[in-house]
Amino acid sequence: MTLQSSRMTEQTRPETEHKGAGHRKRLRERFFTGGLSGFHDYEVIELLLSLNTPRKDCKQTAKDLLKKFKSFQAVLEADVQDLCRVPGVGSANCLGIRLVKSVADRYLEAKIVDRDVVNNLDDLKDYLNHTIGFKGKEHFAAVFLDAKNRVLASEILFSGSLTSSSVYPREVIIHALQHQAAAVIFAHNHPSGDVSPSAHDLDITRKLLFALGFVGITVHEHLIIGSQGVFSFAAQGLIDQYHKEFSKSNECRK
Repeated sequence: MTLQSSRMTEQTRPETEHKGAGHRKRLRERFFTGGLSGFHDYEVIELLLSLNTPRKDCKQTAKDLLKKFKSFQAVLEADVQDLCRVPGVGSANCLGIRLVKSVADRYLEAKIVDRDVVNNLDDLKDYLNHTIGFKGKEHFAAVFLDAKNRVLASEILFSGSLTSSSVYPREVIIHALQHQAAAVIFAHNHPSGDVSPSAHDLDITRKLLFALGFVGITVHEHLIIGSQGVFSFAAQGLIDQYHKEFSKSNECRK
């Protein structure tokens, strides 16, 4: 065989598939047939990694991500730097993980914008649970509403260890006025999963309700989000209690 014919044979020989190609194909076929029903968490992550990993088996990497971050939700919440600390993950193939989280955030946000969420909290709870419910540190969010209780905007205002001294009423008022809000709903997460309000939570809520009340902005609700559920200040009568205390304090000033 001549050197030229040898080269031609090499060029026309089918490229060898990597060992996980068949498995990856089956995963995709399962998804197109029945969605994510029956998928293990690591298989969902594996599928996301494979979107931008052309020639490598991602199964073990997906399992390593779950082992490091402890849960499927925590993998989706992880930032790029933390994801890339796991062998087999880089800035390219973690795109699918970060993209699907951002797409879901936008989808759920679209479901609440311009809607009355005070009388229908389910979509708002879904949105907040997805955006802050599984974060590894506390995040304090505000949902700003117009006079008809329709959502104008949602922002995470503070993060870290939240205490009554780390959540600034002045900053909250500035954001509310910037959005020309008539009312607001607050929410924050408890990374421990326990949604019982702490003494700081009670104090923060009361201070914010009073501060916003002085500029004519109503606090409708404060939700605590965690893996064990949702705690509603309004449902427990605390928001009404604080409004009555505020009204009484105003009368005393007159």
